[in-house]
Amino acid sequence: MMGGAANPPGEKWRRRLPVMALLAVTVVGGVLRFYRIGRNGFWLDEAFSVWMAEHPLPALFSWLTAIDQHPPLYYTLLHGWLLPGDEAAYVRMLSACLSTLTIPVLFLLVHRLAGVRAGLVAALILALSPFQVRFAQEARMYALLMLTVSLATLALVLILTDTGKPSSRWWHRRWLAWALYIVFTAASVLTHNTALFFPLATNLFVIGFILYRRLRPAASVPAAAALPFTPPPFTLPPFTPPPLRRWLLAQAGVLLIWLPWSVAFVVQSIGVYQQFWIPAPTLESVAGTFKTLLNDFLSPRLAPPELVWLGYALLLVLGAVSLRKRLPVLAFLLVLLLTPLCGELLVSLRRPIFYDRTLIWITIPLSLLLAFGIVQLRWRALVTLGLVLLCTVNLLSLQNYYETFKKEQWREAAAYVARKVHEDDLILFNATWVQIPFDYYFRRFDRSVAQHGAPVDLFDGGVLEPKMAASDLPRLRSLLRDHDRVWLVYSHDWYTDPQRIIPAALAEELKLVGTQHYYGLQVLRYERR
Repeated sequence: MMGGAANPPGEKWRRRLPVMALLAVTVVGGVLRFYRIGRNGFWLDEAFSVWMAEHPLPALFSWLTAIDQHPPLYYTLLHGWLLPGDEAAYVRMLSACLSTLTIPVLFLLVHRLAGVRAGLVAALILALSPFQVRFAQEARMYALLMLTVSLATLALVLILTDTGKPSSRWWHRRWLAWALYIVFTAASVLTHNTALFFPLATNLFVIGFILYRRLRPAASVPAAAALPFTPPPFTLPPFTPPPLRRWLLAQAGVLLIWLPWSVAFVVQSIGVYQQFWIPAPTLESVAGTFKTLLNDFLSPRLAPPELVWLGYALLLVLGAVSLRKRLPVLAFLLVLLLTPLCGELLVSLRRPIFYDRTLIWITIPLSLLLAFGIVQLRWRALVTLGLVLLCTVNLLSLQNYYETFKKEQWREAAAYVARKVHEDDLILFNATWVQIPFDYYFRRFDRSVAQHGAPVDLFDGGVLEPKMAASDLPRLRSLLRDHDRVWLVYSHDWYTDPQRIIPAALAEELKLVGTQHYYGLQVLRYERR
């Protein structure tokens, strides 16, 4: 009787409800990430990922240093993932799984900061994010980057909210939080080179926090009062800076793990500095990046779009206002948000690197502020309305993504050439690295045909993206002499052949007899006059 009074029948279900809700949100997010995952063939970068991952690990690391701009962690994981097969849908499932795992990680992060309700809202925002779904369906490292930074941020939040009391929960134990921070911060910088802005951001905040508390010791014991949007009896843990010595040791641990890659990082950075394709950022492109991160593929059915962006801005402001009594938390989120943005913009003054996908992890503070903004509405009806509107906007944008988003049609182009090509023909590639996605599909037809690149063959000279120049014409003309039919696979010419030197040279000796247009490329067939 007494046990029944202490544990009413509905109490067990109330305790299970957040877990069931999180499971439902994670399943929905997973379904969205796996839905029609193989509808498009590989585009250039995805085929390059597979090409790289198919090499033995020593060769993989060597090629990365010579021709690529990324660290080895994603390619290494993909190397193991490819063992059963390399179909587009299967290869992309690695990213889809990693992106799905990020949803409960974000919940745990926000739950620690603001309770169950805000955690579920943040997880739902992430689950329905068109930007996250897009890169969950791409065989590149961005879903992994999002997961590793989320795990490192969760570990850091556990460190910053450490009460100093022993805990029976294994995931609250102090040593585990520090270990997770070290491992996943190192994993982040080994996933993408621009992720170096993450440890920079955490050090800016933590060291600044430590100095602030030493200068203002009276502020070192803030009240741990619950915010207005936090349901009782949950009390928000206060932010407290870790011991400086322990923090510096953790940074040394991150550096020790990353150090073997440091020489390759320098080599890659020099290569990017000398030549890279990303254009210089503008105010318009920066604003567009924020829109992309918040809601990529905004549906044309949502008119006027200005109202949608205004709604996002209001929620972000509300989220920031909700943290007015917890300035360390607000400062933490703003540092995570602004450090990579400002860092990439500053670097772009010398060599443009500002790119929305490299900033995928700043959706963590954005999602938190949006979640805080929705829950800050206080009244249940307003919270429900805000969630319904946000979910509707995201689902319509996802529908637009599934219906309209295209990738380069190498699969279709390779199939067409394979049906028409003769054994004594020449297949010529204007951008030498596009031979990789073409061959990924062409090799399945078992056709033996001469293939060459202009200005050089694939990776000759260790350059991934060589540009065509007039000085390369003698070599091109020598390639044409022994062939009566030439196929030109022409793609990314805006960067590698902006003056259209190659088509002009072919037209001098051969006659253009056919052109096939595909999304992202053309196939031109020339014959001897």
